Amino acid sequence: MIMDRGIAGAMGKGDLSGPCSPRLNRRAFLFGSAAGLAALGLTGCASDYMSLAEAEKVYGPVPDEKFPIPGVDVSKVKPQYFRKTVRYDSDEAPGTIIIDPGKYYVYRIEGEGNATRYGANVGRDGFRWSGEAYVGRKAEWPTWTPPKEMIARQPEAGKYARGMPGGLDNPLGARVLYLYQNGAYTLYTIYSTSDPETIGNGITSGCTGLLSQDMIDLYSRTPLKTKVIVLPA
Repeated sequence: MIMDRGIAGAMGKGDLSGPCSPRLNRRAFLFGSAAGLAALGLTGCASDYMSLAEAEKVYGPVPDEKFPIPGVDVSKVKPQYFRKTVRYDSDEAPGTIIIDPGKYYVYRIEGEGNATRYGANVGRDGFRWSGEAYVGRKAEWPTWTPPKEMIARQPEAGKYARGMPGGLDNPLGARVLYLYQNGAYTLYTIYSTSDPETIGNGITSGCTGLLSQDMIDLYSRTPLKTKVIVLPA
């Protein structure tokens, strides 16, 4: 999730995190301008979705990672945001990623009218963008460096000016897909989050976050140059 409370400009030196850099120490800047999250109701009809028992298995601990990932508290996720294979008519090639920020979903086209759907967090008002891009870089447990503009606004981030190593506290999480256009990094990513309460909310500076378990699944099936379409909100 994005910790930056304003528009960040350039990337940090040697870093590809850009303005969408998520939480610093996971909670230190967690909600930014999205203070209303605390008031969210997390109930809903789950008859057509994965049960909590099933979700606890799918979103359980991932102990074999470089940094073992804890299980998700699935009670904090609305059932409609659990991973699911759905009907999704599209002319796009299998493997294409479609981000629908208005519905808080990321789709991976599987072909024959089907897609894998993941619940997501997306850009908050004023930080959303739309268009086509492609995956120009991938990283596991990446280093995160706050942009200088962020440090100017939030001096406490300055201690990471030379980069925060990968790990459970790193804002980018376990996996990142960096989005490019015409050979240039857009400063936007699809990244991992371990904060279930952010899913289904507009909280970032334009990036898209998936639960770590979902992001690992998507990452493993997404090669470089994969087309990414971001729909208007």
